[in-house]
Amino acid sequence: MTRSRLRDRGIEAMIGRRLLALIPVLGAVSAALFAAASVSPFDPLVGYLGARYESTSAADKTLLTEQLGLDAPWYHLYGRWLGDLFHGDLGDSRGFAQPVSQLLAQRIPWTMLLVVVAMAVAVALALSAGVWAGMHRGGRVDRAVTAACVMMQGLPPFVVSLAAIALFAVGLGWLPPAGLTDAGAEVGVAQVARHLVLPAAALALSQVPWLLLAVRESVSGNRAEDFVVGAATRGIDATTITRRHILPASLAPFVTILGARLPEVVVGAVLVEEIFSWPGIAGAFVQSAKDLDMALLAVLTVGTTCAVMLGSLLADVAVVLLDPRVRADG
Repeated sequence: MTRSRLRDRGIEAMIGRRLLALIPVLGAVSAALFAAASVSPFDPLVGYLGARYESTSAADKTLLTEQLGLDAPWYHLYGRWLGDLFHGDLGDSRGFAQPVSQLLAQRIPWTMLLVVVAMAVAVALALSAGVWAGMHRGGRVDRAVTAACVMMQGLPPFVVSLAAIALFAVGLGWLPPAGLTDAGAEVGVAQVARHLVLPAAALALSQVPWLLLAVRESVSGNRAEDFVVGAATRGIDATTITRRHILPASLAPFVTILGARLPEVVVGAVLVEEIFSWPGIAGAFVQSAKDLDMALLAVLTVGTTCAVMLGSLLADVAVVLLDPRVRADG
C-alpha cells in the first residue's frame, strides 16, 4: 500500500474517531448547562418580564413560573429540550420573543462576516510579517515586530476595541463607533463595510501576535534545515526558496496554532460584538445567559462547542496534509 493511501486511511480514521467523540461531548456539555442553570442565582422571570418584574406580585410570579414550566427539575427540562431538538424544533426564545431558528438566521450571518473578515486579515498579516521577520531574524524589522507582538499579547480584545473607538471614532472621527449602519440608514454594502472596519480590525489584532510569532519561529527554524541549505547551494534564489521550501514547511505549525486559537476567537468575537453593538449572535449569547433563556442558550452553547471541535479537527487534518511527517493518530 502506498504512503499516500496509508495517510488517507489515517485521516479517515481520525475523522471517524473525532466525530464519534463529538456526540458524548455535546451531550455532557448540554446536560451540564441545564444542571448549572438550575442552581444559578439568576431569575429567568427577570428577562421574561423586563421592567414589569418589580411591579409583578409574588403570586403572579409563582403562577408564571408554573405556566412556563420553570419549576420543573433540570433533567425534565433537559429531556424536553432534547426531545424537541430531535424533532427539529429549536424552541422559542423568551427573552427575544421569537423562534430560536429565526433569531439564528438573522444574527449568525453578521457574526460569520465579522469572524471571516477578521481572521482573513489576521492570517494575511501574520504570514506576510511573520515570514519577513523569520527570514531576517535579529534585524530592525524583526525586533520591532516581535516587540509589538509581545506587547499586544497582553491586551484583551475589549481593550483593543476601546482603544480603536477612542482613536479612530472619537478622536479622529474617521469611522463610526458602533452599530451596523448609521442611524436611520438602510443596510447596504457601503454602510456595513464602513461599520465593519473597527470591529474586524480589533478582533484581527487580538489574534495577530500569536499567529505571527508562530510563523516567525517556524520560518526561522526551517532556514537551517538541510533541504533549505541544499536548495541554496544549488543556486536557487532566496525568493524561490522561501516560497517553495520554507513557507510550505512552516504552514503546518501555523495551522496548528490557528486551530488551538479557535476558542479564543469565539470569546474575542463575543467581546467585540458587545462593545461595537454589532448585531451578531454574540449579543444574543450574553443576553440569553443573563436571562437563563435556556432554549436559546442551549442551542448557542452546543453550536459553539461543535464549531470549535470541528474547526480543530479541520486544522489537524490540514496539518497532516501539509506535513507528511505528522501521523493522523489524534
